[in-house]
Amino acid sequence: MTAGTQTDPDFAFAGLATPEAQAAEAVRALAAGPDPLGALAGLAGTWKGHGFNAIWRPHHPAGQQDRFLELNKTDETLVFTRINGPIPNRGLAMADIDMFGLTYMQQISESSTGAGLHIEPGIWAAVPHTTDPSEPASVVRMASIPHGTVILAQGVAQVLQGGPQTIPNNNILPFFFGSPAPANSDFTSVAQTFTELNLSQPTQFRFVAPGVTQNIVKNPNSVLQDALHSSLQGTTMKSRTFLHVATDHSTIKAGGGTANTAFLATSGNPPGGNANATRAEATFWIETIAGTGGQPDKHQLQYTQLVMLDFNGIHWPHVTVGTLVRQ
Repeated sequence: MTAGTQTDPDFAFAGLATPEAQAAEAVRALAAGPDPLGALAGLAGTWKGHGFNAIWRPHHPAGQQDRFLELNKTDETLVFTRINGPIPNRGLAMADIDMFGLTYMQQISESSTGAGLHIEPGIWAAVPHTTDPSEPASVVRMASIPHGTVILAQGVAQVLQGGPQTIPNNNILPFFFGSPAPANSDFTSVAQTFTELNLSQPTQFRFVAPGVTQNIVKNPNSVLQDALHSSLQGTTMKSRTFLHVATDHSTIKAGGGTANTAFLATSGNPPGGNANATRAEATFWIETIAGTGGQPDKHQLQYTQLVMLDFNGIHWPHVTVGTLVRQ
């Protein structure tokens, strides 16, 4: 196995009913046609860059304060490796389908200290249109998070020419079970209850990395918006691939979800478990930015991700964003 990959170069899926020679021929035929990864093909390779991470952590004992807000500037490496051959899925209600995918390994550290924050092995795969269930062609992300959570998020992909398209605002504002999620315009009122959001107010229940500003806390996606504006100075975007996946049924009607260890998901008092990840969604943009001064085009990957952590009767948004460049 070569450095930076997760599968052996000679590994390839083949159906048990297919003779070895026919399987090899099938792989060669796929290589000669359109890339079966579709929009996911642009992910392949090694990406490095920086971003921002915000997480509300439960605090024990909860009698003094039930949460701690951690705000990190991040360094990140994300490696995608193509899976050779089709991934067979056996059908009963409908004919068999083949998926095509990539393995990945994500590694995130705190920029100011070098401390590790996150590692995540997983798979992205392209899923064809199906009739039973009736779903359009889609993409799926299968992720394993070592704190005790696995996610299966499915959604849509689209390749767009030109750009840039708008990166929307987002927030990390908590809200109680049974209440609607607050909008960015609610920041001031929510910060009156969750005072850790106000960086001008000292507290022992918050970590703020060097370089984190109040504007970033109000809108974590501003880190992406600023990075994109900087990348486009004096040049243009040639194309942009849009990937959006979610564990709920907001884009794909069936399938998907999160699963947590007993420690995270335990029921009782306080309600919601110790830190139960109940929902996840992410948007990725694979951007091709025109080179200037005889330089080659720049390939940039931007993403924003929300994982909703539930504890003590409150939904706590855990947001991670990053801007990475293919090496």
